[in-house]
Amino acid sequence: MNDLTRPTLYGSFQGVQPVKLTKKGEFVADLVGPICESGDFLAKDRKMPQFERGDLVAVMSAGAYGFTMSSNYNSRPRIPEVMVAGDKFYIIREREEYDDLIKGERIPEFLR
Repeated sequence: MNDLTRPTLYGSFQGVQPVKLTKKGEFVADLVGPICESGDFLAKDRKMPQFERGDLVAVMSAGAYGFTMSSNYNSRPRIPEVMVAGDKFYIIREREEYDDLIKGERIPEFLR
């Protein structure tokens, strides 16, 4: 929901697949995020590869608005942007860190 809001806002279809392709089979499931909101999903009632804990998931066709529509809702750093060209990948925007979230914040003297 905070990383790629298009499925929540528009019901857009985002293809999902494991970064490392395997032959684990498929099943019908929901792919949800960590925000604890009813709209926090990437895929609903969708046939998809059988992921296992720790698998990296590639979200296909995220489009040009992924980062610009993302947020720090629930104090979550925004994810990196990765461009894939053939068999090479490039990090085109670094993952935010906690320090990025609190940059510029000040605690007033009376609270110290």
